[in-house]
Amino acid sequence: MTTVWASLLGLALAYAGMSCLSFAMDRHHEQLTRGREVPARRRTGLRVIGVVLLAAAVVPCVMAWGATVGSVAWLGFLSAGALPVALLLPYRPRAVAWGAGAAAVAGGAGLVPVLAGLLR
Repeated sequence: MTTVWASLLGLALAYAGMSCLSFAMDRHHEQLTRGREVPARRRTGLRVIGVVLLAAAVVPCVMAWGATVGSVAWLGFLSAGALPVALLLPYRPRAVAWGAGAAAVAGGAGLVPVLAGLLR
């Protein structure tokens, strides 16, 4: 795995995970759906998906850079994934949601061959 590919995967998964965690909050959920508060099941689902996506972002980082540098790179990608969410959410919440969906699909699709390579 190249470091560029690992960077793209880590960033996409971190962005999608941070977006899910932000939409689990009442304030940001209201910005997105005009609803008052997040239903409990949806809140739990968004939190679980967000945590899974953030945890999945560590896989390409560790594979590309090793455990020590990869964990530091993962923390950097978490910050880099949160920044566009924080900057865009007040102005374009639907764009953040669409971008998160695309990033989750792209990150998941990019992660499948990596995980398949691990199982060989």
